[in-house]
Amino acid sequence: MIWTSLLIVSLVLLLWIVVRNRLSWSWLRGFSLQLIAAAAVLYLLNYSDIIPNLYIPLNPVTVGTVVALGVPGIALIAGVQYFFV
Repeated sequence: MIWTSLLIVSLVLLLWIVVRNRLSWSWLRGFSLQLIAAAAVLYLLNYSDIIPNLYIPLNPVTVGTVVALGVPGIALIAGVQYFFV
């Protein structure tokens, strides 16, 4: 119960900061576009068979890596999967 109330209070405060600052909207829009693009690229790579026998799961870690690093993030995940999995 404590964690849920802490999460709700944090969410409300974060939304209040985003609404109050106009600069936050451009940052939020850019991040959202990067997130959607990263998920779409991973989805296309998984189901188009451009690279045979490569499946990168869509989860917060992989999408976050691709959002943060871009195309090298996809290469990083593919390399980790190839060599370690």
